[in-house]
Amino acid sequence: MRLALIIVRHSAEANTHTLLLPDKDADGLCSGLIVYHTLLHLGLSPDNIIVHFPSKGSNIHAPAERATIARHGARFLVVTDQGSRGGPAIVDDPHARTLIMDHHWSTQFPANATMCSAAHCEPVATSATLAYHVCLPLVEGGGETRERMDWLCAVGTMGDLGTGFKWKAPFPDMRDCLKKWTKKVLGEAVGLVNAPRRTAEFDVRTAWDALMHASSPRDLVNPSTGKDVRRLFSARAEVKAEVDRCARQPPKFSGDGRVALVRISSPAQIHPLIATRWARSLKGARLEIVMCANDGYLSGMTNFACRVAHAGGGAARMKIGGIDIISMLKEYAEKVPGLRESMGDDFARGHKQASGGIVRTEEFERLWEVMLSAESGDEEKPLKRRRVTKTVLSVQKNTLDGWLR
Repeated sequence: MRLALIIVRHSAEANTHTLLLPDKDADGLCSGLIVYHTLLHLGLSPDNIIVHFPSKGSNIHAPAERATIARHGARFLVVTDQGSRGGPAIVDDPHARTLIMDHHWSTQFPANATMCSAAHCEPVATSATLAYHVCLPLVEGGGETRERMDWLCAVGTMGDLGTGFKWKAPFPDMRDCLKKWTKKVLGEAVGLVNAPRRTAEFDVRTAWDALMHASSPRDLVNPSTGKDVRRLFSARAEVKAEVDRCARQPPKFSGDGRVALVRISSPAQIHPLIATRWARSLKGARLEIVMCANDGYLSGMTNFACRVAHAGGGAARMKIGGIDIISMLKEYAEKVPGLRESMGDDFARGHKQASGGIVRTEEFERLWEVMLSAESGDEEKPLKRRRVTKTVLSVQKNTLDGWLR
């Protein structure tokens, strides 16, 4: 963490181009903005700060994105909430310094990058919390900058861990921040900031601009603040309408009862929301994860999101060590020679309890065939689908509104 601080400080002192590569969700945007405002506080001109977001369905490791990143010619790169995978350097320039602050699970990282990762340290910090701890010593006595960093850390962390998260050590003490802005305002800000990247338009820049120009989280929940904030509200309405259209597709179960699959076709990134929705209420004696697969987000591809099934009575609640979705996905894929390798590096990414991927549709169908043919190790049968569907529709009626707010 000390080395990360030094790189941030040196990037400001060098007074040259620094490229920020934040992820698209609340945690990624807020961690990126913590770094952004820290650089401004240290005297770096905003003209020397470049912000880049990969195109819809892509990532900073894709060849086209790496070419775009290289064209910026930045001397320093700061990546937040993404970047944790093995491979070549994000830029080939041997003089460029790359800092990655992330918490996604990986044991391999890009070449020539300085890693500040929380993935192997319990309790796992969010990227916003990492950036906050790295940058806080650089803005001591920062007044307005320090206050902004506080609520950005709160919004980013709540984006990943929920508004009910208990801010206990080693997480920072946010009692004053929560008292001033309230969990209600901060929670609504999370939902609004997350909305544009879920739309078919994928206008992440709008969320970034709204956060960057907000003087407080209250600005983010007030449509009269400006056009960027009004777009947050319209994006949230678009996402809600699309989830309402797709959310009642009935699930199918794998042969061993461990996986429930919900299929949708949408140009919006709503598959994580639907997986989360079903995971909160879907029951099964052996059910461990819920998967939502979306074949309408990218042409020829299937984007899927997996969440641990938390409903009472499921196997997920009985495993003391918890469910490792990444390992489960790889376990199924490895049953077919070559399938795991053919799906590439965008398969089984993320966190142990919130994973997913982007694979060619034909390869996803092969993976689902493996799951369908999987056999249980005992004779116990999963709950009947009719009972499951009835439970979900009655219990889950109001959950979506709470999630999107």
